[in-house]
Parts: sequence; structure tokens; C-alpha cells
Amino acid sequence: MTLFHFTGIKGSGMSSLAQILHDAGEQVQGSDIEKYFFTEAPLHERNITVLPFNEDNIKAGMTIIAGNAFPDDHPELVRAKELGVEVIRYHKFLGEYINRYVSVAVTGAHGKTSTTGLLSHVLGGYKPTSYLIGDGTGVGHSDASFFVLEACEYRRHFLAYHSDYAIMTNIDFDHPDYFADIDDVFDAFQSLAHQVSKAIIACGDDEQLQKIQANVPVVYYGFSESNDFQARNIKKTTDGTTFDVYLRNDFYYTFHIPLYGDHTVLNTLAVISLCHYENIPAEIVQARLSTYGGVKRRFTQTTIGHTILIDDYAHHPTEINATLQSARQKFPDKEVIAVFQPHTFTRTQKFLQQFADSLAQADKAYLCDIFGSAREQQGELTISDLINLIEGAESLSVEHIDVLAKHQDAVFLFMGAGDVNKFQKAFEQLLQNN
Repeated sequence: MTLFHFTGIKGSGMSSLAQILHDAGEQVQGSDIEKYFFTEAPLHERNITVLPFNEDNIKAGMTIIAGNAFPDDHPELVRAKELGVEVIRYHKFLGEYINRYVSVAVTGAHGKTSTTGLLSHVLGGYKPTSYLIGDGTGVGHSDASFFVLEACEYRRHFLAYHSDYAIMTNIDFDHPDYFADIDDVFDAFQSLAHQVSKAIIACGDDEQLQKIQANVPVVYYGFSESNDFQARNIKKTTDGTTFDVYLRNDFYYTFHIPLYGDHTVLNTLAVISLCHYENIPAEIVQARLSTYGGVKRRFTQTTIGHTILIDDYAHHPTEINATLQSARQKFPDKEVIAVFQPHTFTRTQKFLQQFADSLAQADKAYLCDIFGSAREQQGELTISDLINLIEGAESLSVEHIDVLAKHQDAVFLFMGAGDVNKFQKAFEQLLQNN
């Protein structure tokens, strides 16, 4: 049996793929830097060996799966070349691996992690389903029928995939360090559309997605009547959301989800549309929706006394709007406090006013220093530039986390793609000590 060695196994996609191969009966090990990352917990739970980087980890007869963050001159990859060992990049390996299954690539500027998690949970109630989620979660089955994967548009990585289906949640301008503008982003999605072999499930309320051309059927979902699958009669409560689905203007089924906000209705419609295309009964879909527990870092709730803490990956103005809407629906009587850590200087600079507009919808905003990326230069921008655009906003540091304690019985939204969780951990500690 081949031993798969993952160079950079703690990467979110790499960790997920290692978990999938292990679950499916393969021999797996990997290496990375020694700093702890949350993505390694599921590796340790499976007793997958995680080594420090060392060229001596590489032995003849292995197959090396290399993380995209590590260049060809990485010592392990150089040693592999010397030994004549096969090295295959993460996306290329995954692109070939999914061809064994009915594959669904879930993509979009926003909502892809949540939709991937929801779809894999629902499909798993019908037939064995392997899945890879960008939050570091991977599950494999040796007898899987479906393979669901989160497919990221950044650097056009998703063009490594030729899937049976693609779910496209939206097209929005993000990653300004790579994409030139919205047209450049659209071009990437258009290229992916030509690689799909069965059908594309797309949000018809998104004006960019309305322009997608494909050689396979494009099935649209959304709130407007022009969609193939439309949500009507939406009822929002503190327990979740109920809505009727109409299929080309004929009533199909009434669904209830234990989720909040318009974006969760759209994500669910995408799942319902794909399941209908695969002839999965609505009753099975509803039963699975009822038991869905969410994915990591997407509106993840912790309660301490009367204080609610929400951990969310929101790092773009559109996502902040969605998280705030969810909080208002679930906790209509509570003060909503935004704690936001911008992720990358390029994104913060590009969307400075949009960030200000979205955060201003909270009852109070606290802003942490910008979490930069190794890929970029800081320049002149600081967090003060954003604070100055939001009335009443304040800066926040871990050392002065006690400033949050003056908001009694509130909902705190800790949002960002960097290490904003260290602010939440410090606040949790303060609340527990008090």
C-alpha cells in the first residue's frame, strides 16, 4: 500500500484531504511547522503522524502531496526529486481523486463553506458521502457515492477541478491582491463553468451569475420569480426560518431550517436544487436539514451567563452584513456588538468605506489591528483609518479586553479571517473569572 506524505499537512485543505484518505483506508502521514493550528486536532484524533519538516521524512516508494504554500525548493520536495519520488500538488491530486465519485464543487465569493457543510450533511443521509470543507474538516468513506468539496476561486485554484456539478453561490470582488476587478473574477468562474459535466446550480439573484454560459443546464435558485427554484412565504423566528419552495412556479415543499438570515435560505435552496436534480426525496432533505449543526467558525455560538459570543469567519463587507442580519433575527432583544479584525491590508484598503458601512449597523463596533498577509506590503494604512469612518467605534487590544464588559447581556460578534479568536478567548476568560 502506498504511503501518502503531506508536506504542509496543517493547511486547511491539506488537513481535510489527509483525513479523507485516512478514512477511506489509505496510509497517511505528514509534516509542517511546529506551531499549533486548529486544523491538526482532527489529525491527532485519527492518530495520523504529524512530523516537523525534515528532508529525512521523505523515503522511496512514498507519494508526496505538496501544499501550495510551499515552493519547489522546499527541502522535502528537493529530497523527493532526488529520490525519484512522485510529488503532486494538492489541487491536482484532489482534481484527479474526485473523478471516482459523483462530484459537487461548491464555490462562490461568500457562503461556500456553509453550503459545502450543509450539502454534505444532507447528501450523507441519502448515500455515503465524502467531503472536504475549507474549515479543515474532511470525511472519507471507502464506499462513497458522492464527493462534495469546497472550491476556492483564489488564484484560480478551482480550475484544477472537473466536477459533475458546480454550485455557484455568488460572484463578488474579493482577493484584490490577485484579481484585478469584478470582470477578472467573473472570467475565473466562467472558465470553471466550462469544466462542469452535468449541471450548474447558481444563484439567479446574483447579476454576475445570470451571465454565466455553460455546455450543461444552469439551474437557478433565489428569491425572485424568474428562478427555477424560488423561496416564498419566508417566516423568520428565533428558532430558525421556514419557507415554501416553488419549482418553476409550482409548489414543491415547505422547509424549515434551524438557521438565521437570508443567506442561509439561499444556501439551503442551492442544496434543495441539487438534491432534486439527483432525485432525492424532499422528506429526506428536510429530515437532514433539521439535524444540521453548522460548520466551524460560521456563526458558532458560546454562551456564558447571559452573554452570547459568536465566532464567525466574516472578512468581507457582504459577509459582515449577513452575520449581523443573522444575529438580529436570533437575538432580536439584545444589544449587538461587533468585534472585527480586518484581514489583509489590500482588502481593507479596497473596501474601506464598505467595511465602515456594514460595521455601522452594529450597536457598537470595536476594531482590532489589521491582520496582514506575508503576500503584501503594509503601506500607510492603519486600523485608525477605518475607526474614523464609523461613529462611536473604538480600537480593541487583548490587554484592554475588559472594555467589552460594560455591555451587559449583549451579543458579541467576533469576526475575521485572522486570529480574532484570541480576543474572544481573552473575553471568555474575563467573563468566567467574573
